[in-house]
Amino acid sequence: MTAGEMLAATVPMVRTLNLEFLESTAERAVVRMPDQADYHNHVGGPHAGAMFTLAESASGAIVIAAFGDQLSRAVPLAVSAEIGYRKLAMGEVTATAVLGRPAAEVVAELDAGERPEFPVTVEIKRGDGAVTGEMTVIWTLRPNS
Repeated sequence: MTAGEMLAATVPMVRTLNLEFLESTAERAVVRMPDQADYHNHVGGPHAGAMFTLAESASGAIVIAAFGDQLSRAVPLAVSAEIGYRKLAMGEVTATAVLGRPAAEVVAELDAGERPEFPVTVEIKRGDGAVTGEMTVIWTLRPNS
């Protein structure tokens, strides 16, 4: 099961917004949200909350892809998220997430008995390639008790 399939199966909001996981590797995750009138804002583009969910879902996909082999001993949790809306988004939008620290470094902290934190940066673009938003999500791997 891919990271995208896992998220679609376990996170209902992913299915609600019809998110499409185009790529989900330990290096990069790319998720697209189709243009859907039910999720538009007052100016006819995707609602800010829908774009937040898109970006957070892309960050989750890369976390699952990078740390899926650690799920038996730790639970990935988002600690905080910050988003900036840069330009008007219209139509279909795509979020690309990148891990902010080497996965091996994060796992080494987990191995040392720590609760590692690491950033995932996400760029949201509209169809013409313009960046409409940027998000940083701080994730942790909480060791199982």
